[in-house]
Amino acid sequence: MEAVKKWRSGWRYPTTLLCIYGFFSTVKPLEPFLIPFMTGPDKNLTTEEVNNQIFPVWTYSYLSILVPVFLLTDWLRYKPVVVFQSVVLFITTSLLLWTESVAAMQITQFFYAMVTASDVAYFSYIYSVIDLKRYRKATSYSRSVQLLGYTVGSVLGQLLVSFNLMSYSNILVFTLVLTAIAVLTSLLLPMPQHSMFFHRRSKMSLEEVGNEKEDKGATEDDTKKGWEGNRPMAEELEETVGAQSCTQVLLQLWRDFRQCYSSRQLLYWSVWWAMATCGYNQTVNYVQVLWEHVQPSQNFTIYNGGVEAVSNLLSAATAYGIGFTEVGWEQWGELALGGFSGLGAAALFLMTFIGNIWVCYCGYVIFKSLYMLLITIAMFQIATGLSMERYALVFGVNTFGALALQTTLTSIVVDSRGLALSIIPQFTIYASYFSVIAVVFTLRGLYRIWSTKRNKKETPSSDQNESPSSREHSF
Repeated sequence: MEAVKKWRSGWRYPTTLLCIYGFFSTVKPLEPFLIPFMTGPDKNLTTEEVNNQIFPVWTYSYLSILVPVFLLTDWLRYKPVVVFQSVVLFITTSLLLWTESVAAMQITQFFYAMVTASDVAYFSYIYSVIDLKRYRKATSYSRSVQLLGYTVGSVLGQLLVSFNLMSYSNILVFTLVLTAIAVLTSLLLPMPQHSMFFHRRSKMSLEEVGNEKEDKGATEDDTKKGWEGNRPMAEELEETVGAQSCTQVLLQLWRDFRQCYSSRQLLYWSVWWAMATCGYNQTVNYVQVLWEHVQPSQNFTIYNGGVEAVSNLLSAATAYGIGFTEVGWEQWGELALGGFSGLGAAALFLMTFIGNIWVCYCGYVIFKSLYMLLITIAMFQIATGLSMERYALVFGVNTFGALALQTTLTSIVVDSRGLALSIIPQFTIYASYFSVIAVVFTLRGLYRIWSTKRNKKETPSSDQNESPSSREHSF
């Protein structure tokens, strides 16, 4: 029993539970076949209804609830939002299984937007219950297991569909069972005592208490208890910090926002992040519509699940490999953003105009792998020199910027109240969009390399004379 208690009080217990939750909540065998399911005999929806009326609801809903969910997640200290996410995911799957109308599918998209917005709780929870020295391992485990869940779901879905082992509806029933396991696991997660903004750890307060005790003649052991052993006192102090008003927290976030984005390098990387994520989300959301247009599933054995599995594995491999590359991203990063974004644009153009399903599949794998490669570099560069709280803020702001762009693009290009373009013109716009990103960042990268070389010639010892303040926000 002592071993069990020790294990439960350590970092492995919450990490293991979170990984189990992450796995079962991301195994979605039907997801690669969502368009054939919705446009087939199960739902009898048209491609235009799915493309122009149903899918845009997710984008609008996600944007509208992202900020409230972000703040509530921190205020509620993560676990309640993780539980909420699992319950809403169960509701979403149930609606997808048992409802059929366009209005019902739009409601399903709204619920799924709540699931997506709640991802912030999954990625933030672990940092509130483990020590700083365990962050890297825990982050690696929690992110890797999600990728494993997506890959297993894609492979499993492909096998079930290819060998006719289950109908689409029965696959959804199976997904409900997996989601129920995720719900139960989320309930077992320990409740954090801290959060990044509303319930910050207050070591300084503990130090002040220790000093006060010393002033009053307290012993050294009493002071040590104030730092390490007196848990009730620590909780009381942390609760005082957590009792800050929302206004105070928002003001602090605004100060951090101005400080972070005062760095030009962080600003440029963040602009790419927002723009590229917008285009990536649009591509991933509507690529099944393109596949169905190029090769209708009624006349072809579709391999959507296999393609998603391959793209996930290659994306993981490229992202993992970045950690072992010795490249000066400070100098060459923006040129890499432009060059690889250009390759992604070329892949999208091939998918759009070749009209061959295998070209579409290969182009999608290349596009997704390139994006995952670049977003990993961007995350690493932005995280350099930032505290966990500020990185979370920048992550949220960049995500919001991407969603704002995506909402604008969706309302103009996709929505039935806008241009309501068919899928080929849509993907032509997405490919052109990435071409613009490629040109802008290639030019910016070339200018940066030229200016760096020029500065080195003019001031060869500038690095030695650089002041600490000027290095504070360098990347």
